[in-house]
Amino acid sequence: MKNIKAVVSLGHEALGYTTKEQWDAVHQTAKGLADLVEAGRQLTITHSNGPQVSMIHRAMTELRRVDTEYTPAPMCVCSAMSQGYVGYDIQNALRAELIGRGISKPVSTILTQVSVDPYDEAFYEPTKIIGRVMSQEEADQEIKKGNYVEAVEGGFRRAVAAPKPLEIMEIDAIRGLADLGQEVIACGGGGIPVIVQKGSLKGASAVIEKDSIAGKLAADLQAEELYIFTGVKQVYKNYRKENESPIHTLTVEEAKQLIAEGQFEAGTMLPKIEAAVYYLEEVANGKVYISSLDYASDVMKEKVGTIITN
Repeated sequence: MKNIKAVVSLGHEALGYTTKEQWDAVHQTAKGLADLVEAGRQLTITHSNGPQVSMIHRAMTELRRVDTEYTPAPMCVCSAMSQGYVGYDIQNALRAELIGRGISKPVSTILTQVSVDPYDEAFYEPTKIIGRVMSQEEADQEIKKGNYVEAVEGGFRRAVAAPKPLEIMEIDAIRGLADLGQEVIACGGGGIPVIVQKGSLKGASAVIEKDSIAGKLAADLQAEELYIFTGVKQVYKNYRKENESPIHTLTVEEAKQLIAEGQFEAGTMLPKIEAAVYYLEEVANGKVYISSLDYASDVMKEKVGTIITN
């Protein structure tokens, strides 16, 4: 039987926020992912990295403070580190879970770069908060370097841009493994943002929205399904209001209308719906499922979650 190609986007809930939380979380996450594999899905998995990249950025910055022989690690390097670290945990947990079920399939992590437009408007208005809390003096030093800072409780933190993804540089490698029926982890944290300059790739001080890259990855692979796993059971209209109502099915046109009405919060559900719309406009027969990974089996059976189609 031919496997169904599926892209899976994992949110923070699937990974935890510390090294210990992540180690515990991925073993639970692997069970939901293995349910999909056991049901005949070939998975290409992407994931968030907000807490992880912030932890790495903070650690590298602190290292520089205590030992001036080290230079601070740029955001692109921190992103690369987080891809390897998170991918390592996911692939080992998933491999072990599959073997435990009698399924012998390779699971690979691909260090993935994603090009962005240096003139993307996001660079002029950074919104992604990362790193440790800084004093006023430290914040002033960051500003002198040309970096952005944001006032937070107790001080200031770095703010970086979240530009739109243009091209997944390793897409051929990802597609090759997917076509062989292997399970692939790619574009972690949205991918390492790079700018193409005279044939070379230069790291950008930015973070790509993981849901945006999930939609693009699913479109580029012409995947039949896109699973966006998050912290809620399904999408809601009038979320957290007295007249809140669950949405089980949604068409692209209906989704666009709800976006226009301002139904989805920026930074949470909005990028997920936008990613679904982008993917479905590229893959006419595709299906998007939005739910919690806890319900993976029932989501496949369309018993729970929100299903978006054309």
